[in-house]
Amino acid sequence: MRFPILIGLLFLMFSSVSGYSQDRPNILFAISDDQSALHTSYEGCSWINTPAFDRIAREGIYFENCYAGSPGCAPSRSTLVTGRYHWQNEQAGQHASGWLDKYVPFVDLLAANGYHTGYTGKGVGPFKYGASPLRRQNAAGKEYNDIRYSKEDKTRFGSEISSKHYFANFKNFMEEKRDGDPFFFWYGGHEPHRAFEEGSWKARGKSLSEVDVPAFLPDNDTIRGDLLDYAVEIEWFDHHLQLMLDYLEEIGELENTIVVVTSDNGMAFPRAKANGYDYGINVPLAIRMPRQIVEGRHITDPVSFVDFAPTFLELTGTSENGMLPITGQSMVPLLESEQSGLVLDADRFVLTGRERHSSSRYKNWGYPQRTLRQGYLLLVWNMKPDRWPAGAPQRLLSEGSRKTHPMYGIDSTGVHQSQWAFTDIDACPTKSFIVEHHDVGPWKKYFDWSVAKRPEWELYDVYNDKACLHNLIDQPGWEEKGEEMKKLLRKELDRTNDPRIVGPDKEVFDSYKRYSPMRYFPKPATE
Repeated sequence: MRFPILIGLLFLMFSSVSGYSQDRPNILFAISDDQSALHTSYEGCSWINTPAFDRIAREGIYFENCYAGSPGCAPSRSTLVTGRYHWQNEQAGQHASGWLDKYVPFVDLLAANGYHTGYTGKGVGPFKYGASPLRRQNAAGKEYNDIRYSKEDKTRFGSEISSKHYFANFKNFMEEKRDGDPFFFWYGGHEPHRAFEEGSWKARGKSLSEVDVPAFLPDNDTIRGDLLDYAVEIEWFDHHLQLMLDYLEEIGELENTIVVVTSDNGMAFPRAKANGYDYGINVPLAIRMPRQIVEGRHITDPVSFVDFAPTFLELTGTSENGMLPITGQSMVPLLESEQSGLVLDADRFVLTGRERHSSSRYKNWGYPQRTLRQGYLLLVWNMKPDRWPAGAPQRLLSEGSRKTHPMYGIDSTGVHQSQWAFTDIDACPTKSFIVEHHDVGPWKKYFDWSVAKRPEWELYDVYNDKACLHNLIDQPGWEEKGEEMKKLLRKELDRTNDPRIVGPDKEVFDSYKRYSPMRYFPKPATE
């Protein structure tokens, strides 16, 4: 009788060490593309309806201060799956560059630990994948994107919404899973990334009068309509999340599934996406834990995308061996606490940053920024303040040409051509309105806020100035705090070996090959 007992004990020990217990949690990770933190109905946004997100927040934990890895998609997603700041990941942390094979994502480790893994929609990108030294497979895992809506199907909320049937692909993924195996699934919606179907909000029964326009944007029907089209795409993302939740509940898997819902960066509007301000980096985050005792908790501690990888590894009992050293810290203490509000440390801080976004400047230069959020303050370091933050104001007709498109991209008829100037801002009605009215008295300030050159340092009270319009860095009474935060930011960038700080090539980020289409710009007069 002793031998079977010994075998049983050894099996339990092996199960515990390797992570192969029967109740290992599944993970459904849902990430939208370009959604700011304020834009869920749970947050109180009356012109956006997100019942699936609201359920996760209501039955789980809502994080008020989640900061993306970057205000751009590729570096932000790089941070998320590696647990490292994008400046620690060479090309694999830069927009539209190559993903080097050595930057192993946590998804690989989950797969090696017995998890069925895959993704639908947008994975970890845009990156170039391919032959060594590049990684072959998307860092989000195996792709499930074969099932699509037909051209005849009119159920999508707008003509610019992706044809990928996210839920059907998720169901296909689940049907391939072996019984008893846990899963990690990455639902990466393409929405609400530009472009939007203009006027799609009308068919959804929305009203221009509902909209709260951020203070850095003009308030008129053009901008309100653009914001409502953005809302429609958020609702499509949420609709497919709802289908997934209903399905998991139907098959009895929801109560063993950790559901995480977030976005990769802020909304694709001027002074938001591709900017280190709150509307560009503060993103929604709700997490529902299986068998959670205290529901509806609100956490105000700042958390960062570098914290996701160590969190998922800890929750699944998976070792980080095989990955490069992780910078982030697990959020499990926050998840396991029963408290709301500030749970851990009032001095806790998070970092974000950006380099190159689109091809928007001479020689494909970026606009390097590093930001520090601590308490109610946001410090922004514009490391190259001589560069245009939204991209150069004038583009060459072609590579090698001496001729340029008109200044600001305004053609001879007075119409703005978005691809001619300020191309770090996605083409949209809001951008065109701001540029076309750049010299009109009431609107000029919005143009300056969106595209004008900025000081090297900016400091904002994001509790009272969510739009980040009132720079405190040189205001009386703020000098000491500003210097304290500058010192902390520099210290952390040095500690994490940011090439912009430690070298030896402080301009290396501008040298990485871009695999997406290129634009060409005249040489700046300052060079």
